[in-house]
Amino acid sequence: MAEVPSPQMTEQLDNEEVREILKNTTDLRQYSRQIEKEFKEVENKSIEDYIAESQNIANLHNQINDCDDVLERMENMLMSFQSVLNNISTEITQLQRKSVSMSLQLTNRQSVKAQLSQFIEDMAVSEEMINIIMETPVTERDFSTQLNVLNHKLSLVKELSFKESKSTSDVSDVLQKLRLKAMAKIRSYLLEQIYKFRKPMTNYQIPQNAMLKHKFFFEFILSNERHVAQEICSEYIDTMGKIYYSYFKSYSTRLTSLKFEESCTKDDLMGIEDNASKGLFSKTTSLKHKSTIFTIGKRGDILNQQLEAPIIVPHAQLKNRYTAEALFRSEQYALVDNACREYLFVTEFFMVRGTQAQDLFNQIMGKTLTLMIKNLETSIHDCFDTIAMFLCIHLIFRYQLMCHKRCVPALDKYWDSLQAVIWPRFELVFRLNIQSIHDCDPTKFNKELGPHYITRRYAEFSAAIVGISEHFPNELVSRLLLELQNEVECFILRMAAIFPTRKDQLIYLINNYDLVLGVLMEHTRDNSKEAEAFREQLNSRSAEYVEEILAPHFGGIIQFVKECEHFFEKEQMDELRKQERRSLALVASFSANWKKSLEELNREVLLSFPSLLTGSQLLQLALASLVQYYHRFHKLLTPNARAQLTNIHVVMVEIKKYKSNY
Repeated sequence: MAEVPSPQMTEQLDNEEVREILKNTTDLRQYSRQIEKEFKEVENKSIEDYIAESQNIANLHNQINDCDDVLERMENMLMSFQSVLNNISTEITQLQRKSVSMSLQLTNRQSVKAQLSQFIEDMAVSEEMINIIMETPVTERDFSTQLNVLNHKLSLVKELSFKESKSTSDVSDVLQKLRLKAMAKIRSYLLEQIYKFRKPMTNYQIPQNAMLKHKFFFEFILSNERHVAQEICSEYIDTMGKIYYSYFKSYSTRLTSLKFEESCTKDDLMGIEDNASKGLFSKTTSLKHKSTIFTIGKRGDILNQQLEAPIIVPHAQLKNRYTAEALFRSEQYALVDNACREYLFVTEFFMVRGTQAQDLFNQIMGKTLTLMIKNLETSIHDCFDTIAMFLCIHLIFRYQLMCHKRCVPALDKYWDSLQAVIWPRFELVFRLNIQSIHDCDPTKFNKELGPHYITRRYAEFSAAIVGISEHFPNELVSRLLLELQNEVECFILRMAAIFPTRKDQLIYLINNYDLVLGVLMEHTRDNSKEAEAFREQLNSRSAEYVEEILAPHFGGIIQFVKECEHFFEKEQMDELRKQERRSLALVASFSANWKKSLEELNREVLLSFPSLLTGSQLLQLALASLVQYYHRFHKLLTPNARAQLTNIHVVMVEIKKYKSNY
């Protein structure tokens, strides 16, 4: 099919044709007639074509009419379907509404049915429950089960009675009778268990465990008859209070008989003169020898390995004797064990917490705790064993921590009371020891260069106190230790002053400082304040001692170095040359005597100190100082004098012979 030209294209073609005609100067009228003729021919041809296709056009018209009929029928059919679907949708909506309504009705009926069924079940009293409550022993499982059911029914009836429900009147009488019967049986059972505690040699944990197994019994009584619950509670308090008081009173008395017969007195203070005639443990029941009074030894194990050891059984240990802290530990651990178990039982069985639990515990254990505090006051009144008291204080710290780990705060006031008893006595005796050292008269002691026995006492005692208090530091203890340390340092200086020569004084000071430092290092941390203080004193006195022992043998060289070294530093070589004669004499003297001097130095140092390690260290310190002075002396010599000086390597080889293996 030919493409129809657009109006723009037609107009363009016409314009071109007009321009062509004008260009050719053709006559327009002639040209118009020609065009009309052509149009006529085209029209005739079109009519012929239309006539030729008239049959097809008629058929097409008939087909279009048939299609219109078909579409009209389809439209009618779809309209009918739409009407039917609208009706179905309306019916479905109505059915949904009915379904929701019926579901809601069903839910409401089921809810009412469940509640009504539960209510009927809760209110009904079965024959089985009546028989079990009336006939079955309380220890049977069925009785506990039905008791729970009865308790629930009683609670429900009580609640409904406030709402004036008529249904309660049908079962109230039966339930009250069952309640009274159950109460009577439970009361009888619990009192029977409590009375078992009173039998001699009874392990009261057994009836306690039986009561805990049926702890709901007390809950039932408490919720239904408070005066009966109070009766049971009072009976338990009275019984257990007497049992604990009787047990600990007897146990404390029997423990007291296991103490050492001869204990520390005011004559056993640190500064009191030691009487050698007493000997070491003159009796097996004595703790009087001062080397044991101020030494902790294995007594510190009581805070660690023996903290939870089995308690002492007096009748099985009649031949043994114990220190005060060992008896204290046994008694307090027995209390901790019993008190913690009792507190946990009370809170669980009687269902009390906080202040109520504390009050109930105090009613049971109060008299016993008061007795134990008074016993401690009596025993500590004449105690002069400071280490024992300090161990007891730290036992209290650890047992209080143990109670907290067991969730038992009930003994906190008791521990505070024990602390209030021990601390003043501990401080008093501690200060008596300090005063005893202050009052010492150095002239009454023998002039011995070795460590003084008071220094040894202090070292052992201070190490013991510092070692014990590492985990629980205390400001008062630190202050007392500092006062004691200052007093001991003053005593050591006073004792050193009785020796006529400075060298002997230094030997005495070094021996005593070395002893204290060695003991402290063995039993405490290296960085303790006490160890640091004595380390400084020891280093200072050691340096001074080295100068003292070098002076008789090499004093000329040392003096020359000290006097002439500043000439070398200021480069005043003329002044050094003026000292050549003096230096030559020193060189000659050194070359002739240095080996002999080293031997005498070695013998003198090792004989002056009982500790081979200390003597060896001081000798090495002296030799090192000698080598330094020798180097400095060598620098100050003129070439002539330096040539005559013994070679430093020869000196070093000889010095190495005195190197110790300690």
